[in-house]
Amino acid sequence: MSTMLAGRLDYRTGEFAMEEVPVPQPGPGQVRIKVAAAGICLSDVHLIDGSLRLETGVDKVTLGHEVAGVIGAVGEQVPAEWQTGRRVLLQAGQPCGACPPCLLGRVGQCRHPLTRGVDYDGGWAEYAIAEHFTLVGIPDDLPLEQAAIIPDAVSTPWGAIVATADVRPTQAVGVWGLGGLGAHAVQLLRLIGAAPIVAVDPIPDARARALALGADHILDPGAADFAEQVRRITGGRGLDVAFDLAGAPPVWSQAQTVLASEGRLVLVGLAPQPLTIHQTTLFSYLRQQVRGHYGSAPEHVEQLVSLVGHHRLDLSGSISDVLPLAEAPRGVERLVKKEGSPIRLILKP
Repeated sequence: MSTMLAGRLDYRTGEFAMEEVPVPQPGPGQVRIKVAAAGICLSDVHLIDGSLRLETGVDKVTLGHEVAGVIGAVGEQVPAEWQTGRRVLLQAGQPCGACPPCLLGRVGQCRHPLTRGVDYDGGWAEYAIAEHFTLVGIPDDLPLEQAAIIPDAVSTPWGAIVATADVRPTQAVGVWGLGGLGAHAVQLLRLIGAAPIVAVDPIPDARARALALGADHILDPGAADFAEQVRRITGGRGLDVAFDLAGAPPVWSQAQTVLASEGRLVLVGLAPQPLTIHQTTLFSYLRQQVRGHYGSAPEHVEQLVSLVGHHRLDLSGSISDVLPLAEAPRGVERLVKKEGSPIRLILKP
């Protein structure tokens, strides 16, 4: 086979289309993955609709940063542990290799990290190329569809919880937006002992799902007595941490009204609008904070693979549907319309 099907976005025109492109060949230090599963993320949707605009340095890219599959070909200078037939997931990004920290060997301090499916070709294709240091081996009993979503849908909220927000056991937390990121945030917050967990979403099915996944309370953000309900749930204190997984300005305003003293508002969902701090004097007096979060570190993905391998985390309910790769445009449409309130839709070549 000399060509393959891929979902390509032209940054110049904004056009997304399924195209036949050459099958890539691995270079030194690289492997070629036979893609088995690739997630459809809301950030993919934002790239396609133009609401997420990034300086990438490329004109056209194969989308898809949540990818798992099997090593099919190995280039030169690849460590012996990465051989054909091994099941792997791919980290969602890699160091740029060109900034001063990278050139000095401090890749963990990279100033311009690259994202798979944004800055370079991703996994909405039959095959994908990966640098060997972005590979993570996965347990034999972990389905590839579940493995694929770990590098964003699961690792992004995990990084936000354990690193950016530094959530501790028994801290009261709120989660706004119970889609792909928020549903996993509820599971992960319960795993580390946050309590109570208040899940917030306007969609009844999403709220019911959050309750099944471990939320202690579910609230409709449109409720007239929303703030009073949160105060009652938290014994009058308010939330130690409020997570915005939706990227919605109304969430920022509402969350500020229910933060506890020294409470943190953590912005995980992406939005282009400016943030306004209401009652700035009170915000400062109570020593409240706003913290931005983006993506995850490689160790967060590795931690999650370990947790899944030790059966501490169950992702079996996270796969809402599996679609043929050729139906990627339809999958994007379903996510835009929130048909069935999906956690994650998966493309399978």
